[in-house]
Amino acid sequence: MPLAIALTTPSAIPLEVDAVTLQAVRDLKPDAVRGILIQRGNRQAPLGDFFDVSGSAADDTLVWQGDLSRVKWIGARHSGGRVLVEGNCGMHLGSEMTGGEIEVRGNVADWAGAELHGGRIRIRGNAGHLVGSAYRGARRGMTGGEIIIDGHVGNEIGHAMRRGLIAIAGAAGDFLGVSMIAGSILTFGEVGIRHGAGMKRGTIGLLGARDPELLPTFREACECQPVFLNLVAARLESLGFEPAGMLRNRRVRRYCGDLLELGKGEIFAAA
Repeated sequence: MPLAIALTTPSAIPLEVDAVTLQAVRDLKPDAVRGILIQRGNRQAPLGDFFDVSGSAADDTLVWQGDLSRVKWIGARHSGGRVLVEGNCGMHLGSEMTGGEIEVRGNVADWAGAELHGGRIRIRGNAGHLVGSAYRGARRGMTGGEIIIDGHVGNEIGHAMRRGLIAIAGAAGDFLGVSMIAGSILTFGEVGIRHGAGMKRGTIGLLGARDPELLPTFREACECQPVFLNLVAARLESLGFEPAGMLRNRRVRRYCGDLLELGKGEIFAAA
């Protein structure tokens, strides 16, 4: 039986649980886990004041249960094993994660996978703004790993992204891949505006949008059938990502930019 942490006493003030990592609780008994101090506003409190704890993390699995929409930093700096969130959760999910897997069976607030370095985050619902992005003032956002989202997302996805893959089944807001350095962002729903602003390299796929509005600093290069999309499709299909089949032998219109930067980035739009 995995270690289960279930919310029993909701708090109007957000709870910050970055101290409750799988690495920290793997060898602890439930009573010891309840004693871990978490942040509530400007004060600390034992985890057990708000959560019930049962089971063991000996199988490298940690399960969070309940409406965790006001619980922040779940899975922060996660490095191995599996974290499962059964419900909605708050900001900074999987922040600075380096390995392992996080799955959320619900919606996630802003900054999911911020500055992700490795591992995989799977969100079965919607996500907020700044998925896989750099924190304000940082030079690099996501530098590796995968973020797979079955629903919709907000603005500034992949801000200053350096490596890795973000795949979004639903709609996305504005500024996809803003200041992107490298990596891949693929969307399969409608999108907003100003995608790739300031991007240097990397790939943004607007594969479900109808005639997306692009910045004038992008120039149409050609119509093509990128072979690497078949490889990405195989990977996403292995993860059960429903829109992955849309990548197979896909013809796209390729745009190069941002020409105010290196101009080595590319945006794919439906042909």
